[in-house]
Amino acid sequence: MTSATAWQSDYGEHEAAMVAYREAGTARAKSLDNRGPIRYEADGALHKDIVESYWRHGFYVFEGVIGKDELADIERDVLAILDRAPTEPRGKLDRFGRPALGADGKGGGMAMVRPLSDPIGGTAGNNGRHPAKMIEPTVPEGAPEWVLQVVGGSLQFSDAALRLYAHPDLLRVAEAFNGPDFSPFNEVIWIKHPRLGGSVAWHQDGTTHWETPKFHRGSHGFNFMAQLYGCDAANGLWVVPGSHLAKADIKGWCASAGSDRLPDAVPLLCAPGDVAITNRQAVHGSFANTSDACRVTLNFGFHPRASVVGARGNGIHAPGSDKIIYDEDRVRRRSQVLGLAIEARRQRFPNETPYDYRPFAGQSFEWNDAARQSLRGYNKLDLGI
Repeated sequence: MTSATAWQSDYGEHEAAMVAYREAGTARAKSLDNRGPIRYEADGALHKDIVESYWRHGFYVFEGVIGKDELADIERDVLAILDRAPTEPRGKLDRFGRPALGADGKGGGMAMVRPLSDPIGGTAGNNGRHPAKMIEPTVPEGAPEWVLQVVGGSLQFSDAALRLYAHPDLLRVAEAFNGPDFSPFNEVIWIKHPRLGGSVAWHQDGTTHWETPKFHRGSHGFNFMAQLYGCDAANGLWVVPGSHLAKADIKGWCASAGSDRLPDAVPLLCAPGDVAITNRQAVHGSFANTSDACRVTLNFGFHPRASVVGARGNGIHAPGSDKIIYDEDRVRRRSQVLGLAIEARRQRFPNETPYDYRPFAGQSFEWNDAARQSLRGYNKLDLGI
């Protein structure tokens, strides 16, 4: 699922401007010093150049993280999910007439959007954090009414995604930026269908600590964005470098630009198997995918534990969480998924040294069919801030 032939779409009157914008953004992205393999100092700490670059730009592209065998595992699971996806919002059946994945209401979910649309920009949705609407290209004739955009609670639907969640190098990166007791956040799979994928309006993920004493340059954590097929300026995420240090006036920025093409933004440029890390305070978004290339991103984030414990939920990632204050018990229960993931990965990659998550010291986990079943609904404990 890497290209499309059935549909033809473009940005119409905005096409020439978009082509020029993509080219300029790509050049800006290539000029930055925030990409390369995961590297360590002699003492095992994440290399200081990576740490400095991440904190300066608010994102970094780790190259060549995921091997070919693991990518093949992920692709098999993604294709199976697509086969089992509903054909409409809250749909009960897949395109073959079988019960759709997640339709039983026990956990996880499939977010559908209309092709090439921006359903949330300029609305009060997601706590109003997407204040400006994106341009919506004309939908090609014969296109489906709905396309799958987000697989929520993805670890309960994909063993390969669960195993990637426990990648030891990525977890060492999480420790470097969030401390050894880092907290989980949320996991999804983003799918930008070729010629049909919708946009995601510019936003900053963090909603909780902008005006609290806990605010700092990483107080809302980060997301890993693992790329199955790679991404570019046409189908990938765009980020405004350095925008993670303060609350941004996104609506004002778009007004000044005269469009949704923010002049300082750059696209994530990734090959298959690359994994970007993006600060959740950085301004980011993506345009409708009018290209022939599909983007599949396995998204999973982590927070500093101190940012979560004692904070009120934001209600975006786990319904009802805006009515509770997160405590150590909720973080502990939500973290059990990571214990299962580490054991699942150990079974699949026995020659790899598993990550040692400090809060699990003295504990052991089993990965089997019963453990897999226990994951259903785990995302109801997501820790959005």
